[in-house]
Amino acid sequence: MKERTKFYCTECGNETAKWFGQCPACGRWNTIVEAPAASINTKNKSGAVKVSGVRANTAKPITELDSSEELRFSTGIGELDRVLGGGAVRGSLVLVGGAPGIGKSTLLLQICGLMPDEKILYVTGEESQRQLKLRAQRLGVERDSIYVLSETNLDAIMNEVDSLDPDIVIIDSIQTMFNGDLSSGPGSVSQVKDCTMAIMQKAKINGFTCFVVGHVNKEGAIAGPKVLEHMVDCVLYFEGDRAMSYRILRAAKNRFGSTNEIGVFEMIDNGLKEVPNPSEMLLSGRPGKIPGTCVTCVMEGSRPILAEIQALVTPAGFSGARRNANGIDYNRAMLLLAVLDKRGGMSIAGCDAYINVIGGLDLDEPAADLATVLAIASSVRDRAISFDTAAIGEVGLTGEIRSVNAINQRLTEVSRLGFKYCVIPAHIRGEVKKPANLELIPVKNIREAIDAVI
Repeated sequence: MKERTKFYCTECGNETAKWFGQCPACGRWNTIVEAPAASINTKNKSGAVKVSGVRANTAKPITELDSSEELRFSTGIGELDRVLGGGAVRGSLVLVGGAPGIGKSTLLLQICGLMPDEKILYVTGEESQRQLKLRAQRLGVERDSIYVLSETNLDAIMNEVDSLDPDIVIIDSIQTMFNGDLSSGPGSVSQVKDCTMAIMQKAKINGFTCFVVGHVNKEGAIAGPKVLEHMVDCVLYFEGDRAMSYRILRAAKNRFGSTNEIGVFEMIDNGLKEVPNPSEMLLSGRPGKIPGTCVTCVMEGSRPILAEIQALVTPAGFSGARRNANGIDYNRAMLLLAVLDKRGGMSIAGCDAYINVIGGLDLDEPAADLATVLAIASSVRDRAISFDTAAIGEVGLTGEIRSVNAINQRLTEVSRLGFKYCVIPAHIRGEVKKPANLELIPVKNIREAIDAVI
């Protein structure tokens, strides 16, 4: 029977019967692509590989369900365990996404060498067994319980899983896997979704933990992890610039833990190295007595992290003022510049303004507002803020300084890193537990803050 043609959104995976310039589900433009669907007279309409041993489930009262089956185990890497919510869970499917070359395969191969009691099947569709062996030797991964399969056919992979019965399965990468029952090529949305569904069913039935690698390009286009997020139990994203040595592992979805935690790694010659103290790393090499820099403390999950914000304000040329923000939301940066111009008494409308967060960290919470304003004001006045001074607070449109959450945890981290002064909102003085070696500077608005430290 003649196959029907379907269209998929490469951003969200929405399926439509005809082509649209804009996806009706997510609203993104130019993301609809054509993909042939399987013939309707096939026995398995979804095209998915049928998994043997599936038992019919019956409904049970929630009070009779057993939660003890959620067994966690350590991966051997503390930062990864933190992001996973305390360790990996038996029978779970974890999607590790990120740009090619960011370190996904390196991380998964490293955990293979750190779990000596687990039988691991590493399925690679991008490398030969010899290439993987060479990379494993470079990382120092040598164990008899690690089995390597260089295969892209889903049927062959499922047969190997049945015969080997591993505790952990690693699929690297899902874009290279294909199901022969589908007419579309490997890497298409239909192939990626179908293969992932079959792997998920197998993991739930056999009880093994599966890590699936998914590549993302700049646009998050075809076969990216965006189309798989609703199917898997946990979605981890590797962030960072390939030109920089530091990587941030962030959980975008986690059915067994928090989605606010991050893990910090450093890429070195022999793999990824954990960074247990990100604050010290981000502040290393910080200049002293230089205008245009200020330190703040942000919360990444339950972890307080100190970050340095730098600003440069210079007179604009004849073409008009330029604005650039790196590591902080551009619209938020423009808002703070407008508040500083209107409420702070600084004329910066005719100046170029550049804002940068050191270390590749993205600040997405308002607690960094006050430090950003002070860094800009320091550059305008060409006066340096004291090297041992930090600032925490949200800035409103009227120039007032508002409180932020977890203030005591932030102040403890500021004091631990050797800072002696910290600018905070004035109206939360009664809630603060002042560290012994830290002097607090309460302020009500940005004018008071600028006059207090600059």
